[in-house]
Amino acid sequence: MFKKLLVVTLCLVVFTSSLHSQKAAKLINESETERIEKFLSSDDLAGRQIYTAGIEKAANFIANEFKQNGLATFKNSDSHLQSFSRISTKFISAAGNFDGNNIDTKNIIAITSEANLDINEKSGYEIVKIAKEDNLFLTVRKYMTNNKNYVILVDESLGANFGRLVQFKSGLSEQQKSIFIVLANQVPTQYKLQATHKVDKLSLSNIVGIIPGKSLPNEYVIFSGHYDHLGVNGKRAVNGDSIYNGANDDAAGTTAMIMLSKYFSALANNERTLVFAAFTAEESGGFGAQYFSKQFDPLQVKAMFNIEMIGTESKWGKNSAYITGYEKTDMGEILQKNLAGTDFQFYPDPYTDQNLFYRSDNATLARLGVPAHTISTSKMDSEPNYHKPSDEFSTLDIANMTQIVKAIAKSAQTIISGKDTPTRVDTTKLK
Repeated sequence: MFKKLLVVTLCLVVFTSSLHSQKAAKLINESETERIEKFLSSDDLAGRQIYTAGIEKAANFIANEFKQNGLATFKNSDSHLQSFSRISTKFISAAGNFDGNNIDTKNIIAITSEANLDINEKSGYEIVKIAKEDNLFLTVRKYMTNNKNYVILVDESLGANFGRLVQFKSGLSEQQKSIFIVLANQVPTQYKLQATHKVDKLSLSNIVGIIPGKSLPNEYVIFSGHYDHLGVNGKRAVNGDSIYNGANDDAAGTTAMIMLSKYFSALANNERTLVFAAFTAEESGGFGAQYFSKQFDPLQVKAMFNIEMIGTESKWGKNSAYITGYEKTDMGEILQKNLAGTDFQFYPDPYTDQNLFYRSDNATLARLGVPAHTISTSKMDSEPNYHKPSDEFSTLDIANMTQIVKAIAKSAQTIISGKDTPTRVDTTKLK
């Protein structure tokens, strides 16, 4: 009798769970894909450029979706908006002197969040050199992330590209250490360097929601996409259209992330904590993802699904997508295993020459060892609307995009349950 009762009870549990799963799966549908995508890529949002009213409308829309989907705020914040500041600097003047010899102003670049910077050999700045055989831009980037004050001497043979280093002045954080870059072969014994800027503090916001894990709350699985784009550019209008709507890049990925948040919230069976993030400022340097990533212990992040440009068919046609950095972990193999019996196929990134693994919002956590990958379908060698005003809703395949979201939802199941944990990125081999 008791055995029969136990069998009946188990059957009821399985049946009820199956009905619940079927109900949740119906939340990922073409109508919902179209609703979200149409809003995010509409002219009313004017291309979602940072620091504009359009991106604020997008942020409020995404935050409301998270609220409607029952997502909690991150770290019990009072809002789904994860706000932070970046520094905008406008150059006014610079001057320098090495061992009594004046330096031409054009050979001095100051990267700083301070309005007035005046240093000398007693200021505690470390002097380092970039030799002619070094990679100029990668080396400067390395020093910028070391959290030290530097005077960087650039070999004069690299003078042709020296002026391009001003790109590192954009989007600084308040915590950025100050760096003077000087085109000079001479290592001075005594020096004086000065720079003056007009400094403005600008506010940016990611949108972040979570579904707490049941048994593994301190293990995280992240689903993300960036919601900013290029805005309006009258100088680059095409056939009178100056709005860069970014329907595929990356309203499509953001749409997928929102739909997944609704699906997993309804399913309510995640053992690990799920984090859903819409990143700002991807197009301007990845600042949103960089700030977000600093809020986590990377060892606690077990996987990251970054979704970017899934609105068009991949080179293999429908029901397919590729995973950047596929060979760096076994996450792709896990996802494909969970899709056994379906028509969907995940492929390795076919555009490795474009270094896509390091070009999207997954890169910050991947460099810290997290199995963080971008899922995409964009044909990067022939995508006709990439970074053009023609990247509009009408160019997207909504039916195929919906199937991709379903595939991501199904393929992630054993990772969010804690059954599977992808191998980590070997950080000793990162570029």
